[in-house]
Amino acid sequence: MPILVITGTGTEVGKTITTAAVAATALAAGRTVAVLKPAQTGLRPDERGDADEVARLAGQVHTLELARYPDPLAPATAARRASMPPVRPAEVAEAAAKLAAEYDLVLVEGAGGLLVRFDEEGTTLADAAQLMSAPVLVVASAGLGTLNTTELTACELARRDIHLTGVVIGSWPNSPDLASRCNLADLPVVAGAPLLGAVPAGSGTLPPTDFRTLAPSWLAPTLGGTWGALDFTAREGCF
Repeated sequence: MPILVITGTGTEVGKTITTAAVAATALAAGRTVAVLKPAQTGLRPDERGDADEVARLAGQVHTLELARYPDPLAPATAARRASMPPVRPAEVAEAAAKLAAEYDLVLVEGAGGLLVRFDEEGTTLADAAQLMSAPVLVVASAGLGTLNTTELTACELARRDIHLTGVVIGSWPNSPDLASRCNLADLPVVAGAPLLGAVPAGSGTLPPTDFRTLAPSWLAPTLGGTWGALDFTAREGCF
């Protein structure tokens, strides 16, 4: 798995922190890691972006951002408003391939959900994943509503014949409600793919050394970690 695309079921679901956890876990196993952010929106040139946050938490990762737009909007809209060129899927695939020639693992972190538009033609991260023949990891929220958005994302991946590696809950609450606990059993069913982790809420505020130590315990062995879905669901889930 030299290239792994990481997408969310929407915004603010913990995608960047999950990307950092995957990167930290790979680094702990002795792998070299690069993080590619095709489009960063909502930040000035002098501000730290998502890829920078991954590096801060995970450690020695190479980061590459293809485009940055100042408005906090979908990349296509932000590019149009800024009168800047949009990101194209072929550019993403080419950049990822070059990084994969140098690094053991390349993490491609999308902006928002799978079908957020890159350009006025309607191309998306899904198109880039197809060009790269890369598997996709979906980061989902824990609570009410996540089953619908997760299943929609999984269905689109299946329609395009893109492999869904699994689902990670990007922010597992300290005191999960009934919906969150029941979703532990239901998420892999609607996704048609395994649950591969649960990142505790607030993990991004940990000191980086603690984050790197704990990250493998939040992710399943498929992602290089030690987290077990069955044990976690038996402890936290509803029955």
